[in-house]
Amino acid sequence: MTEENEPDALLRRIVGELAAQADVALARIWTLAPGDQCTTCPMRGECDRFIPCLHLVSSAGTPREAGANWSRIDGAFRRFPIGVRKIGHVAQGEALCVEEIADEGHWIARPDWADTEGIRGFGGAPLLFHGEVLGVLGVFTRSRFCPDTVDWLRIVSDHAAAALVNSRSFAELERLREQLSWENEYLREEVAEAKSPDGLIGQSAAMRTIQERISLVAPTDATALIQGPSGTGKELIAREIHRQSARAEGPLIQVNCAAIPSELYESEFFGHVRGSFTGATRDRAGRFAAAHGGTLFLDEIGEVPLALQAKLLRVLQEGTYERVGEERSRSVDVRVIAATNRDLRREVAAGRFREDLYYRLDVFPIAVASLAERPDDIALLAEHFLRRAAARAGRRPPKLSKADRERLVSYPWPGNVRELQNAVERAMIAWRGGSLVFDLPLARESGAAGAPLVSSSTPDRDAPLLTDQQLHALERDNLQRALVQTRWKVSGPGGAAELLGVRPTTLASRMRKLGIERPI
Repeated sequence: MTEENEPDALLRRIVGELAAQADVALARIWTLAPGDQCTTCPMRGECDRFIPCLHLVSSAGTPREAGANWSRIDGAFRRFPIGVRKIGHVAQGEALCVEEIADEGHWIARPDWADTEGIRGFGGAPLLFHGEVLGVLGVFTRSRFCPDTVDWLRIVSDHAAAALVNSRSFAELERLREQLSWENEYLREEVAEAKSPDGLIGQSAAMRTIQERISLVAPTDATALIQGPSGTGKELIAREIHRQSARAEGPLIQVNCAAIPSELYESEFFGHVRGSFTGATRDRAGRFAAAHGGTLFLDEIGEVPLALQAKLLRVLQEGTYERVGEERSRSVDVRVIAATNRDLRREVAAGRFREDLYYRLDVFPIAVASLAERPDDIALLAEHFLRRAAARAGRRPPKLSKADRERLVSYPWPGNVRELQNAVERAMIAWRGGSLVFDLPLARESGAAGAPLVSSSTPDRDAPLLTDQQLHALERDNLQRALVQTRWKVSGPGGAAELLGVRPTTLASRMRKLGIERPI
């Protein structure tokens, strides 16, 4: 027993060795585990407690009936409540000996099976370790079960219990070693980001809605699907869900599905064993194993190949998977958060994404608005990025002027938060005191604008001159953007007049002059 460090292999070896003994027909081991099949369990009528019960985990024997397979562990006696039948009775801590089943028929559930197989005796002993019952070892014999043999069975069961504890400890240490190795390989940047004080920043209605949904889903283990354009901070939302969850002390593993070569998806997700393919020079755990006990964030989930989606669905539903090149199943406890910038409903309709996987992921959707739809957050984000860029440069951060804020808010930000961060960092790098200069691509490329938006009162003598028609076009475009961002609210707090820094009557006059009317 001491040669086996893997629990399943140890249990198979124990029953295999016992079944090879003379007159032993069948040997089985049940271990104590949480009730997991209560609604369909054959013993449901004899148990109403929904508590931990005995699970059949290993079986071996030599049946006489042709085609019978006694190595299976999914039969009618796969579960036993504590105290129910002879196996449940043994789990209460006392060994049991049935010398002649024919004389004590109340101990056998299927007398016809015993007659057919020539079963005469039964012995059972609890797997005890330091007074704790771990399971039950049961042996059916084709000869009378001698009471003296029970002492021998107790010795075997005690050694088996100690070996089981050792193998479980070894397996747990091996899992932790693999997980630590993966964290070292994949998570150096992730850990640094996770420890950063940065969080979700914003006070807009859209951001408040997101924060409310995070607070609802975080305490659960439900799968969340974050949908929104690229650059809107979906990974920050995933981090916040993890931070507020009961798994916060566990790992947060981030996977960019778009960056994995198609032929390596299965290995990256589930791991592989040495020699399973060219280049597999050692065993390797997958991302699911690395995230055990924590959260797995699958970014750009829409990029996962259709061929792998069925295996991904299985691990989400059952919590089991196989490594590439390995036949045995492994269990994993992972909370999955997915994100995408694609419309997965359209992907399903086009046959590029499995419908069942989509509904399995879309348990709790969170929609992320583009930055242009969150004008109230732009100045806050800009100030945050400015402070962070200044801290990295070891400089005192400059202040955003009112004109800076207005220019940033009026810009459409096609690249969302990521583009805003880049624009602020560029301005900080180029800043030498005085006013900040924000180099915004769309403003620079616009024929009417001619030059980037600059927070400066000094005119550029080399900039192209604008005709009166160009000025009117530029003003009309600027007014329309302000009205769209404020949902055509002209006056009052948060209105376009306040945003542009003019009186509401002045703005109304300019709108009439330029022929700007609210669309119906």
